[in-house]
Parts: sequence; C-alpha cells; structure tokens
Amino acid sequence: MGESFEYAKKLFTDLGRLVMLVILSIIPVLNLIVIGYQTRVVKGTPSSSEPPPLVGYGELFIQGLKVAIAAFLYMLVPMILMLLGGFSFIFHMAGARFRFPTAMGIGFLALGALLAFCTGIVAAMAIVHMVKNDDFGKAFAVGEILQIIGNIGWGKYVIWLVVTFVICMVVGSLGSIPFMGWILSAIVSPVLGVFVMRSAALIYSEGTTTTTGASPVLSRAEVPPSMKFCPNCGTRMTADSAFCPNCGRKQ
Repeated sequence: MGESFEYAKKLFTDLGRLVMLVILSIIPVLNLIVIGYQTRVVKGTPSSSEPPPLVGYGELFIQGLKVAIAAFLYMLVPMILMLLGGFSFIFHMAGARFRFPTAMGIGFLALGALLAFCTGIVAAMAIVHMVKNDDFGKAFAVGEILQIIGNIGWGKYVIWLVVTFVICMVVGSLGSIPFMGWILSAIVSPVLGVFVMRSAALIYSEGTTTTTGASPVLSRAEVPPSMKFCPNCGTRMTADSAFCPNCGRKQ
C-alpha cells in the first residue's frame, strides 16, 4: 500500500496531467478516458515507477469502455436480483395488485447482495487479468483468476480488499464536507483510482509470478534494428513507435 501511495502521489508532479484527469473524471462518458488511463497504470506495473503520460485519448477511451462493460457484466445478475427486491417493496407500498411477497423481496435483496460480494472478489482481479493480457475474454477466465488469487493467498487477498475498501470509503467521505467537499472529491478521485489500480496490479503480479515465473528477457543485442526498447519500462516495440504500448511514454 505504501508503494502505491508514493506512486499515486507522483501525479502531483505534473499539474497539467492532473488537472486534465480531474476535468475528464467529472464529465460523463469522457470519464472512461480516466479509467483507460488507470489501465495504463496496470500495464506499466511493476516495471515502471512513474505514472504514465496522458496521451492517446482514443485508445484510453476504448480501454476504459472495456473495463466498464466487464464490470457491468459481472454485476448484471446481482443488480437484477436487488432491483427485483427493491421493486417488490415499492409495489407493496403502492398497493399494486401484482407484487412479490415481502419475504421473497427480502430474499432477492439478500441473494443479490451476497452474489455482488462474491462476484466483486473475483471481479477485482478479473479486470487486472484482462488488462494485463490485453484480452477482453480473460476477464471471464474464472479458473485462471481463482488460481492467481490462490497463489496470492486468500487471506492476504481478502485483507487487501478490505483495506482498499476502507480507504475508498474514507476518501469518498470527503464529498460530505460542506462547501469544499465536492472540489476535494473531484481532485482526489483520479488519484485514488491510480492508487487502487497500482495496488491491484502489484498484488496481481505476486500471483502471476508464482504461476509463471519470471518472463524471459531478450538482451538488447538480440533485438533487430527494426525494434527498440522503451527507456522507461523496457518494453520492446517497433523502431518507428512514437509511444510505448505498455507505459505510454513518448519515445
């Protein structure tokens, strides 16, 4: 957590980037660009120690949209169950002729909440798994995701989830401060997102390192003239690349 905090704090070293992230985060639809930026944080972890530049808005938007769709699909069934439970109480209070029994409404709500909790445990790593593999389908490779969590250790993983949730709740409470709360919340929101995604990517890397071991690294002498390395994270790319496909650093 400490490393992730120091990493997120570096966003303040580039005020132009931070201001743009804040502006984008409060604009509906365009806030997907901020989510896309956070996926770039995931891709650059743990090799990069600096937040990536805010470039390639179109690509960031697409990545953010993928994350939003994956999260929506994960929570679709729990949301339907909780909506059914909620509507049952609304229909009951309105005296509607067709309505679920109260006990059934409570059951829908409880089942939806329980399923949302269980789904959320998997979804947290599913998003990282999808981003790391650059494959939307990997978000639903439940067997692989559970293996990664098992390698991390369920106890350690659940503690990380709880601590992260508490931090988000505390930071989110800034919005309740009179007059200045919404401004503080707007400023802190993208920073909190980067902190959470960096932390998630770091704990994910513990599980994948156990599973796959260290990735083989080609020496620079073995790379043909048509290729080059990113000086920031070491990713190999074509010689004419203007930006690193991993960390987004300008070449």
